Amino acid sequence: TRITSLFACKYPIILPGMSWISDASLVAAVSNAGGVGILATGPLNEQQTREAIKKIRLMTDKPFGIGCTLLMPGAKENAKIAIEEQVPIINISLGKGDWIAERVHGEYGGKVLTTVTNSKHAQSALDSGADALMLTGHEAAAHGGDVTSLVLIPSISKRFPEVPIVAAGGFADGRGLAAAISLGADAVAMGSRFAITKESALAQRMKEIISDSERTESDTVYGKNFDGIPARVLKSDESLRLNVRPAPLMVVIYRAFNAARKMNIPLYKVIPGLITQWEKMYIVAQFGAATESLMKATIDGNYEEGVQFIGQSQGLIGDIPTVNELVQRIINEATDVSSRSFAALGGGEKEQ
Repeated sequence: TRITSLFACKYPIILPGMSWISDASLVAAVSNAGGVGILATGPLNEQQTREAIKKIRLMTDKPFGIGCTLLMPGAKENAKIAIEEQVPIINISLGKGDWIAERVHGEYGGKVLTTVTNSKHAQSALDSGADALMLTGHEAAAHGGDVTSLVLIPSISKRFPEVPIVAAGGFADGRGLAAAISLGADAVAMGSRFAITKESALAQRMKEIISDSERTESDTVYGKNFDGIPARVLKSDESLRLNVRPAPLMVVIYRAFNAARKMNIPLYKVIPGLITQWEKMYIVAQFGAATESLMKATIDGNYEEGVQFIGQSQGLIGDIPTVNELVQRIINEATDVSSRSFAALGGGEKEQ
């Protein structure tokens, strides 16, 4: 596909950056299996980001990327580290990345993948120099858009036919990969599915809960009150409670500062934004306030008190394979499904 050509990978399968999950080990495992792993840098400072990049390179010689959520404190600094280290792929989200594209393209010929949820943001990303788009549908874990992947993919691919597309949101098996390609995508990102693998850093208890056969596609909660941005999380008593209403202002600010301290983000990077860009930084503060709940689930496996990002694709997850087993299964299933679909549509039959 255009994505495998652009990123020089074997298979059109991407591991998106998921905080505390998409670490160096999982990134390398996905890249070694033929896909592209993207390192999550949200919880990392500059030194940790540089060390993670070097660790990835010790474990694989295949292409990989890093994620930069530009709205968040420390993201620009981590992006600069990635450019210094000449990381092949930079995945930008929630911010304008024209300066990143200019440096990546000009200094070493890297690629920029920008995450968007609608046509307006897609156009802005392309104007800022994106080489490809990751389209996040409503089904996705965390911050998916308002439009489902079934409509978003063909809509954006029709509007921007020359642009390589990675589809995210609702994809967890070979059927999904085949469907995404049919809809106009060139690859899929499978965050929830890769989170439930043996190499994933996600707490084992959360892996077991999510992969339980009784869990379905309906066991998620979607709302904006948890972290300030519309987000999809695993359904639990705690996630339902936290989505009822936003936390009080002073509680949000206190918890955000506390989260910044735990993540080694200097307060001088947070305070100016609260003063000069209140609306944006209030969202950041809400996200920071949610960090404690996310860490309880993702790192500690505390389902009762924590909150776990998960997509509707959890209804398709029923085991905990290795990354390589999963990738091979997906490719084999996608090939089989595509062949059967072609035959079902009368492919190969000669006109009478």
